[in-house]
Amino acid sequence: MSVDITATVHVDREPAAVAAYMTDPANDPEWIGGLREAELLGDAPLAVGSRVRRVAYFLGRRVEYVNEILSLDDRQLDMRSVKAPFPMRITYRFERAAGGGTTVSNHVRGGGLRLFAPLVKRNVQRDLERLRDVLEAGAGDGGSRGETTSSPFARLDGGAE
Repeated sequence: MSVDITATVHVDREPAAVAAYMTDPANDPEWIGGLREAELLGDAPLAVGSRVRRVAYFLGRRVEYVNEILSLDDRQLDMRSVKAPFPMRITYRFERAAGGGTTVSNHVRGGGLRLFAPLVKRNVQRDLERLRDVLEAGAGDGGSRGETTSSPFARLDGGAE
């Protein structure tokens, strides 16, 4: 694997709210740049073994891929591509920050040329910053998406901060 990057951001929301939002594939197009579609293949809620189909645009090209959930709990979401142009492994972590809120990280490992690593890191960092902005603006507070969520953590804190 030639790409191996990690990006982080602080989100002024409780970890349970961040986890609930990030583990609901219906929310992915709101905060992942270039992503047009995301759907859980199979029954909700998201769980180990679940698969999520995504359609994105990268460098002007349509890319469809399927990720399988390897590990999922209130501190991380770990997945790997099972259908994609190249193998990828993505690990999101959501940890309580010392001063309050949540530190969110995304560790991406996978195929592709190593020279793409800076571009991937920049895009992943922008995605996490967009995630922060969306969550701090009130997404995941139990609106229409929150009531039909496929996240296993949606009711941990009722969407409250």
